[in-house]
Amino acid sequence: MDESLDSWFKREILVHEKSLVRYLLRSWPNRQEVPDLRQDSYVRVYEAAKKSRPQSPKSFLFAIARNLMADHIRRRRIVAIDAVGDLDALNVLIDTISSEHRASAHQELRRLAEAVDRLPPKCREAVWMRRVDDLPQKEVAILLGISQKTVEKHVMKGMKLLAQALSEMDTAEICRDVSDQSSRKSKT
Repeated sequence: MDESLDSWFKREILVHEKSLVRYLLRSWPNRQEVPDLRQDSYVRVYEAAKKSRPQSPKSFLFAIARNLMADHIRRRRIVAIDAVGDLDALNVLIDTISSEHRASAHQELRRLAEAVDRLPPKCREAVWMRRVDDLPQKEVAILLGISQKTVEKHVMKGMKLLAQALSEMDTAEICRDVSDQSSRKSKT
């Protein structure tokens, strides 16, 4: 007879609560959000276990918590790119970087964010997990419910599309600059 999901959850997941909370407190900057992160992790594990019980419950729990934190950071970064109009607002003390260099870096970051947003959803997730979260291909495959080969294809396609999009943006920018220069010359 199969063990009930609730019994399994208590035995295999809830016993790691102290370790999970310590991990979240070490990893997450806002202590007030830790209980919510813990609860969200439990919900995700429980929902996944309804379909299939993980082979390594503790590792699965911590992977879920890590990915949940990454999701929160990702959402905050997307907002932060638009919310920070001026990089000086970040109060970063860097004397060697000129304001032109900062503006250029901010513009490049905005262009990269736009290019990432244009990727197909599965492709974007695979690229983000592999290149930003630095997760192993096998773990990405498990989390996305696809084969490792498909993860590899998504990442390759995503990187190609990103390079292409950034190249097109560069070309469009160069064309605008040339057009602006010729307009200024014709006015003088």
